[in-house]
Amino acid sequence: MRRPVALRLHAALATMAVAAATGVVLSMPEAAAAASGATGYATQNGGTTGGAGGQTVRATTGTQIHQALCGRAGSSTPITIEVEGTINHGNTTKVSGDSCSTAADKIELKQISNVTIVGVGNGAVFDQLGIHIRESSNIIIQNVTVRNVKKSGSPTSNGGDAIGMESGVRNVWVDHATLEASGGESEGYDGLFDMKDDTQYVTLSYSTLRNSGRGGLIGSSESDRSNGYVTFHHNLYENIDSRAPLLRGGIAHMYNNHYKSLNESGINSRAGAKAKVDNNYFEDSKDVLGTFYTDQAGSWQVSGNIYDNVTWSEPGEDNNPAGPDPQSNTTVSIPYPYTLDDASCVPDVVSSTAGAGKGLRVSDGNCSPQTPTPGPSDPTPSPTDPTPDPTDPPDPTDPPGGTNLSIGAGSDGTSKADGTSYGNVRDGDMSTYWSPAGSTGSVSVKWGSATTVSKINIREAAGSEGTIGSYRVVDHGTGAVLASGSGAGVIAFPAVSLEKITFQITGASGTPKVAEFETYAG
Repeated sequence: MRRPVALRLHAALATMAVAAATGVVLSMPEAAAAASGATGYATQNGGTTGGAGGQTVRATTGTQIHQALCGRAGSSTPITIEVEGTINHGNTTKVSGDSCSTAADKIELKQISNVTIVGVGNGAVFDQLGIHIRESSNIIIQNVTVRNVKKSGSPTSNGGDAIGMESGVRNVWVDHATLEASGGESEGYDGLFDMKDDTQYVTLSYSTLRNSGRGGLIGSSESDRSNGYVTFHHNLYENIDSRAPLLRGGIAHMYNNHYKSLNESGINSRAGAKAKVDNNYFEDSKDVLGTFYTDQAGSWQVSGNIYDNVTWSEPGEDNNPAGPDPQSNTTVSIPYPYTLDDASCVPDVVSSTAGAGKGLRVSDGNCSPQTPTPGPSDPTPSPTDPTPDPTDPPDPTDPPGGTNLSIGAGSDGTSKADGTSYGNVRDGDMSTYWSPAGSTGSVSVKWGSATTVSKINIREAAGSEGTIGSYRVVDHGTGAVLASGSGAGVIAFPAVSLEKITFQITGASGTPKVAEFETYAG
């Protein structure tokens, strides 16, 4: 029996919080802001261009993000803020100015417009620190990870929302983001992507939402029906209890999303809402579409979806599942152009494109991921640094030096395909490899006594480069997540003494082939 995310992750919460607080470095490629342009409802109402045409600055702390906002000539002066590093409570303070209204416990985008925040270099990780958009318009957030934002416990931020929007928000495009928690409300978390109090013309695209009790909502109560015109496309919802999303009033368009392990309910259209649900792939989930937990019904138009191992509950007074044979009970007119990938290829396409650190890859509408060509609105190649450091730190993705500690160590894993061996990842031979039985699995390197490790290098076999998608690096003994991100290569994290380290592949575009799992002390 599948257990809700809050229960399944409860035992690991303490160790994951410790790992998050240390500021894990994720290996991510350089990204250009808004390379392919906004999509979906964010293109309506005048469009969403963010900080195009304005100054570009670099920020490595939350305080510097606020300084960049406050240093503009006015609250609507366009600006692109390139962010690299871990942004947390320790480096985020309130900054005052005529063109901003900031706070110390969140990234505050309040009463402003024409702003792009984009992760670059080795990636931007907002650790236990949420992004709050209030009374603002024309905002782009791209290529960032926001994780473990809490509304209770310590530290708290943004009401527990990874990204939250409220009070007259217009035209927001969130793209290639990774939004994740470590449990549900009882563990202190709320929604990953919330919209309320008159928020309209929003698109969430090519993003990953995972390990949360609540994916997100549109409308905070049955009477909050002023929100809507929201597009969700090419996103991965994984290990979510409910609200994928919850929609109260308004219109939402969901297409080409991969929903995996929705534990209690998925798209919850209620209180007069209308959902257009096209060519999505629902997998290993329960009650993926319908009206749930209320007697105030919503409606849906469905087409081209695949339901793979989906279970449905019985209808009741406050429960109206769309299945087991979902049929349309409304019609929805979509005002923007879009091209649908066939639902059968959605898991592969989304695995290759969704989330931070994927190089802003997008689908061409023919089930083929493409790397976009930077356009004229992209940030200048030589941004100014508001507070430059005298020396740049070494790049954590540089090839590691020293001894590969995996040589002569032991290894094991969760599953393996025929003809491969766990030992092939620690033999120093790139012509041999280990593969999981499917597209996901884990492999470990282990020693007879505690060994200090601060970097690993995952090397894919020839011909399979780029197959590995999302991953986690875990201290097997404690369950602590040392790093998470996307793609093979060098992964750095604070030095830790352990006897067994595990590389978990949680998403891939095919069957991965790990030729070497190298480990290094420094």
